[in-house]
Amino acid sequence: QLHLVESGGGPVQPGGSLTLACAASGFIFGNHAIAWLRQTPGRERAGISSISPSGGDTNSADSVKGRFTISRDNAEKMVYLQMSSLKPEDTAIYYCAAIPYEDDYAPPSSFLEYEYWGQGTQVIVSS
Repeated sequence: QLHLVESGGGPVQPGGSLTLACAASGFIFGNHAIAWLRQTPGRERAGISSISPSGGDTNSADSVKGRFTISRDNAEKMVYLQMSSLKPEDTAIYYCAAIPYEDDYAPPSSFLEYEYWGQGTQVIVSS
């Protein structure tokens, strides 16, 4: 079975920081591109950040550039999303997703057709 499990969500004040983690198991992690996406009630999921299989290439949506950083540890099968300068509009359920990728580049933030998804972790940015 293929599993992605997110953790690290919770409440945070505006301007604060939070790091999300995604633990993978059950597949060859090193040949999958990984992404973080988020969804708010009544809206479709939106890509936030993605990372290539090796970690050498990343891609981020304009809304989070300069504030969010994606990284991965292939040996530990982990992906992280470091979030800083958080805003109330960052409130959402954050999902980790994966897809097998032959090329070593990060999918664009508009790409949503990931093959595997985690259950999500909620982030609430509020004072």
